[in-house]
Amino acid sequence: MSVRLSSLYTASALGVGNDASLASCLGGNAPGMREIEGDIPGRRIWFGFVPGELPAIAEPRWNMRSNGLIQLALDSEAAFADLVRRYGADRVGVVLGASNTGIDEAERYFDEWLSSCADAPPAGFDFSMIELGTPSLFLRERIGAKGPAYTVSTACSSAAKALGAARRLIERGICDAVVTGGVDGRCRFAMNGFHALGALSEGRCRPLADDRDGINLGEGVALFAMERADAADGAGVALAGVGESSDAYHATAPDPEGRGAEASMRLALADAGLEPCEIDYVNLHGTGTQANDAMEMKALRRVFGDELPRYESTKRLTGHCLGAAGAVEAAVCALLIRSGHVRAALSNSFAFGGSNASVVLVR
Repeated sequence: MSVRLSSLYTASALGVGNDASLASCLGGNAPGMREIEGDIPGRRIWFGFVPGELPAIAEPRWNMRSNGLIQLALDSEAAFADLVRRYGADRVGVVLGASNTGIDEAERYFDEWLSSCADAPPAGFDFSMIELGTPSLFLRERIGAKGPAYTVSTACSSAAKALGAARRLIERGICDAVVTGGVDGRCRFAMNGFHALGALSEGRCRPLADDRDGINLGEGVALFAMERADAADGAGVALAGVGESSDAYHATAPDPEGRGAEASMRLALADAGLEPCEIDYVNLHGTGTQANDAMEMKALRRVFGDELPRYESTKRLTGHCLGAAGAVEAAVCALLIRSGHVRAALSNSFAFGGSNASVVLVR
């Protein structure tokens, strides 16, 4: 079954909203990228922030930056809540990709709790902050949906896999529409984890460069209103293909030959019914590490041959948005398609443990 992404909203270091994000992408600008210190002891790093202030959330169980990013999207795009009016609350689901949820907020409360030696956690703490399902439950409540709501958390492929999971809910008749995508906010735990792996760049991330030395991290949100193509109003972008693979080569390192990456791209193209020559843009996973970029280019050349389409990694502008990366980068593809710059795009997301996903979007 063909499904259409009838509406979308994205915010990242590219900017807040679709117009700002597209303009920054086309201009090679990253207004939210800046150097910070204090999150990793003794080190300054570059991080991609969503510019400006986020909406305030009063309820402690929802009060985390990732939910603020979701609320920003809901305040800016009425189409997500409108799905409930059109289809009925029971027929609208929510599937998001995320990896950090409210871990950063919870960690700050834990620091305060341990230093105070109190018997109970400080006021404002809620265990929902460390539950992976929280962003999806928050979104479902805010739009008034009553269908399935869950979060996919497969590290850096989370949001791309969420798109596939959302499509399956519609294909199987469980939902008529799904709000899907991904979200992740700034998280010290993640920063220090990548630092421990030696994966952070000493400066700005340089995907595919000979002297690349690692990633920059970032935060972001991208939400899509997904509907059956025959029920949508004809606007938007079609999710034509999804490919998923698991090479399980190593806990944190990719297969040097890119066999899992190749498989996910081929599966996505086959699912879309497209030949490689019909893709005119590829948004690479492109983290900027030596290992990832080398294996991804090997896989890309095996899939596309000598005539490569235009390709790039927008992580140089957004930072790596972790669980949200697949959605933020799919949103870039969708915006390029809607604006007429691209006809058919493939977006790659490859995660720790060899959890790979590729999606194909077409006009």
